[in-house]
Amino acid sequence: MILRRLFGFNPKVTTVRTEILAGITTFLTMAYILAVNPNILSATGMDKGALFTTTVVASAFATLLMAVYAKLPFGLAPGMGLNAFFAYTVCLTMGYSWQFALTAVLLEGLIFILLTVTNLREKIVDALPLTLKNAIGSGIGLFIAFLGLQNAGIIVNNDATLISLGKITSGAPLLGLIGLLITSILLIKKVRGALLLGILLTTVIGIPMGVTHLDGIVSAPPSMEPIFMQFQWEHIFTKEMVIVVFTFLFVDMFDTIGTLVGVSTKAGMVRDGKIPHLKQAFLVDAVGTTVGAMLGTSTITTFVESATGVGEGGRSGLTAFTTAVCFLLALFLAPFFLAVPGAATAPVLILVGLMMMSTVKQVDFSDYSESIPAFICIIMMPLAYSISDGIVLGMISYVLINLLTGKYKKLSVGSCLLAAIFVLKFFI
Repeated sequence: MILRRLFGFNPKVTTVRTEILAGITTFLTMAYILAVNPNILSATGMDKGALFTTTVVASAFATLLMAVYAKLPFGLAPGMGLNAFFAYTVCLTMGYSWQFALTAVLLEGLIFILLTVTNLREKIVDALPLTLKNAIGSGIGLFIAFLGLQNAGIIVNNDATLISLGKITSGAPLLGLIGLLITSILLIKKVRGALLLGILLTTVIGIPMGVTHLDGIVSAPPSMEPIFMQFQWEHIFTKEMVIVVFTFLFVDMFDTIGTLVGVSTKAGMVRDGKIPHLKQAFLVDAVGTTVGAMLGTSTITTFVESATGVGEGGRSGLTAFTTAVCFLLALFLAPFFLAVPGAATAPVLILVGLMMMSTVKQVDFSDYSESIPAFICIIMMPLAYSISDGIVLGMISYVLINLLTGKYKKLSVGSCLLAAIFVLKFFI
């Protein structure tokens, strides 16, 4: 069967209709990156129109590679957080050009390819204790639910208390709550494609509310030429370049590990503690980042929003293929796709967060040497606003707690080495 060969599609596990719906759902929950990434990176002086086209093309390329090479249902795009570091830290704070930052991203991608080919990235995943692998999925669930609440304005910034409830009686926050109610009902009634249908219905409801704004349907994609293959080599051996590359490398590595472990665990794809096609997925991530730098965008990473497609039943590369096709369509239908407001995708992120929390049941809460590190991992992801920081603090606490309580037999050389490297992160 051609679908099995191309995408690892198994008709005993899923259906073509389910995979297509899952791919569309993943795309719709990722589509915000098509608006957000150009806005963030254009603060460095990069051409905003070119950034839109580059974001689409880089995302489509990497996601298509995930579909046919790794055969996994995950979408890739320029990573949130990493694009902010690129623009606001490297360029606007440290004072380097965007060409310098793109050079750092290129070097990071090449190093990632080397680490993947030598199987080092897989060894890092294998060094994570089982309790943390289960905790990662739950932590990501809280994290993406928090993202959804923020995107809809249901949770807002508060200088006194850090965060607080937004004005939920009008505008985007109200639309988000309406969408949450509608999508919840569809899920409870077991309506096929409930998440996708929830997004579409919420988007339509947002039109009379003034939240959804549709400005045309079709437009020609702007040229990538202003930012294509723009590198700066004179600082390549400086201490600053090393620090920037290391930061990109570290955050991308553990955000990707966290996403792959968490979403794969939720999908029931983990066998004997192993994620299928993990090396291929890592190589896709590394190649995507390298090609993305050439095209002119920040680090490409596996998106945690892929959990929405998994929640719809996506289990093979056909889901990713559908997502990639949607990205390519977005090149010409940008006004239509960008009309989906954050308030319409927020309910899906919140409900998928709930679905991903189910892995917490696998944590042994009666054993504090297991549950305390797991809890630290889970709670720090949303509170530190970082998947990678949650993993880092969870791993360090796991090793220290078990070492200091005499349970050192539970520790492997790999886990201890990983924890030691993580500690160094806070002093570099």
